Amino acid sequence: MTDDATRYVICYDVPDDKRRASLAKLLDAYGDRVQYSIFEAVLDRALFDKMRQQAAKLINLEEDRLAIYPLCAACARKSWRVGQGSDEAPGEEIVFIV
Repeated sequence: MTDDATRYVICYDVPDDKRRASLAKLLDAYGDRVQYSIFEAVLDRALFDKMRQQAAKLINLEEDRLAIYPLCAACARKSWRVGQGSDEAPGEEIVFIV
């Protein structure tokens, strides 16, 4: 994780299938799905702002709920993971961009 990046937990409740699929696809481009409607992403400020703006265009303010929780580095280190996919936390994996 870079010094200027923050880990975010992003969760949503979207009853409409089409909007939910669009939002999940968007969030998948920025982070990793850890539950059906929960993602984790490590983003710098510019990427966070871009993601937030794109997500805001997809949701219906009267029907949907989107919550984004930042985790400071100290809190992220204190997190506890167990079970499937718990070996590697988002932002700590090795990524190759070709």
